[in-house]
Amino acid sequence: MAPAPRIAPKLAVVTVNYRTADLAIRCVEALAAERETAGPFDLFIVDGNSGDGSVEKLAAHFGQPPWSDWVTVLPLALNGGFGWANNQAMLRLLQRDDPPDYIHLINPDAIVEPGAIAALLSVIESDPKIGGVGSQLLEPDGRIAGSAFRFPSPGREFLHGVGLGRLGAWIGVKPILMEFAAPGPAEWITGASMMFRSTALRQAGLFDDGFFLYFEEVELMHRLTDAGWALWSVPASRVTHIGGAATGVASGIQAAVRPLPAYRYEARRRYFVRANGIAGLVAANLAWLAGRLIGFPVRLLRGKADPAPPREFSMMLRHSFWPSRRDARASIPRWDEPPGRPPAWLAK
Repeated sequence: MAPAPRIAPKLAVVTVNYRTADLAIRCVEALAAERETAGPFDLFIVDGNSGDGSVEKLAAHFGQPPWSDWVTVLPLALNGGFGWANNQAMLRLLQRDDPPDYIHLINPDAIVEPGAIAALLSVIESDPKIGGVGSQLLEPDGRIAGSAFRFPSPGREFLHGVGLGRLGAWIGVKPILMEFAAPGPAEWITGASMMFRSTALRQAGLFDDGFFLYFEEVELMHRLTDAGWALWSVPASRVTHIGGAATGVASGIQAAVRPLPAYRYEARRRYFVRANGIAGLVAANLAWLAGRLIGFPVRLLRGKADPAPPREFSMMLRHSFWPSRRDARASIPRWDEPPGRPPAWLAK
């Protein structure tokens, strides 16, 4: 009797590891139970040239059945950044003879609660115009973390510079954070746990690999929105996120553990140029600077701490104010492009 034909999974999951093999193992082990409720799916663990034995550890752990039936370890020759590493797996998936309908990206320092993947699938399958969905992140202590947002804008940069969030209600600028009790449309969703419709990625392209880290998911979702796709937050999909495990830079309530690196400010600069042009970057920077100048005496009188210490101020001026020629050049791979092209941010 001939074996039954393989049923192509409608979903694939990708996680990018960089020197966090133990966390990646824990992340995948939590995902294993989701295959019972969300249906079978394949999973890529992409290693960004960790050089610390991660590849060997992951291959040894997942190299035998039943793991090897659905888990693939993909070692890369360089640490090309978050977007580029995810692209290497997504290109391979989209070029399969039986490509998945949806691709879920999850950080290795994230642990799904039961039903998290099924909740995302339920929403993205409910409307063909939804191009992506995101989970509700939780802090390690169980508190709700920011997971759905509005796009950065000059008005929001002004509020960031001032450091007084309540001022937004007085001047008609909505906060960047969006909160949901039920599934609903957001402008962009957290990069720590996000699921994309493959059709949307084929249309809009994958991550712009001119970004090393930070803002790459915001830029991709800006493109998806421009192409007519909706993005939804799904609070029933709950994911605990450690944050900063690979970079050493914490996120959410855990922030302020370390100062932000230069590439974060460079990514902000590139985002504004790519999304809004050089004029958009200039407007955002002038708004931030005006907020700083206005907010300083107000905070001083109210005894409030400065939200942007001197180092952050100098980093903004050095790395985020003056656009480079490369900022305006897109580097967005098409879904049918051969994998392996080095990321644009490496070019001099």
